[in-house]
Amino acid sequence: MDIGAHTWVIPEGHLPPGSAPDDPGLQSHETMCVLNASERDAKVEVTIYFADREPAGPFRFTVRAERTAHVRFDDLDDPERLPRGTDFASVIRSDVPVVVQHTRLDSRAAENALMTTMAFAADVTSVAS
Repeated sequence: MDIGAHTWVIPEGHLPPGSAPDDPGLQSHETMCVLNASERDAKVEVTIYFADREPAGPFRFTVRAERTAHVRFDDLDDPERLPRGTDFASVIRSDVPVVVQHTRLDSRAAENALMTTMAFAADVTSVAS
């Protein structure tokens, strides 16, 4: 089933410079959740944009057919690591339609904040039922 879009945009991103808990799973982070409902593997490229420097990337990964991948922005390291404490935006491109959701965990304070939203789909493909 081909659902989603080939191009997604997350205009807001920020990796906080610190976290409150010692648990690595609760470290402040941003995540792109990518659903590939198609029968083909999705080759995904991510470009990161900044206010005061040239873009970073493309970062590349594959989401297998009929699978999902939760990719943390702080785990992206090829061709470079993203700086913490810096605002950024991202453009996600895939060779097959995918669905992208953005999630942030901000654990700098004892009261952790979790936020999630759908990314902006620049083009949409859907299957009529």
